Parts: sequence; structure tokens; C-alpha cells
Amino acid sequence: MNTNVAVEKNKNENNVSLVKRFTRKVQESGILRRVRSIRYLERTPSPYVKKQKKLKSLKKKAEIETLIKLGKMQEGRPQRGRR
Repeated sequence: MNTNVAVEKNKNENNVSLVKRFTRKVQESGILRRVRSIRYLERTPSPYVKKQKKLKSLKKKAEIETLIKLGKMQEGRPQRGRR
């Protein structure tokens, strides 16, 4: 939905009132509200991307399990640095 807002300067109108009239038109049109609502919206991942992510996590989980069985890694959450 593309909506353009345009105002033209009247004969006896100063710049301040023109800007005010433009701002009011933009607010009434709802453009800003819509844009701000979708500003940080993330797309839903496609089924292929979901599948690849799940396969990657399953592979990583299997790798961790083998390392635990071999004794090269401790069970539980791995340490991520000093605290």
C-alpha cells in the first residue's frame, strides 16, 4: 500500500503553516504508524531454512554426545569464559 502525501502552498500561507499542514496529513494517512509497526519485524523463515537449522543443531548435539562419551567434554553447559 503506497500512499503519497502532497500539499501545495496556498497564496497567503507561510512556510510554518505549510509544514504543520503536511505533518497533519501524514499523521492522518497512517503512514508513520504502519512503518514504525513493521520497523523491526523479522520475516518468518522458510521451511527449507528451518530444516537446515534443525539438521545443524541435531548434528552439533550428536557431536557433543560423542565427545562426552569419549571423555573429551564434561556433561552440562560448557564454560564460556571467566566470571
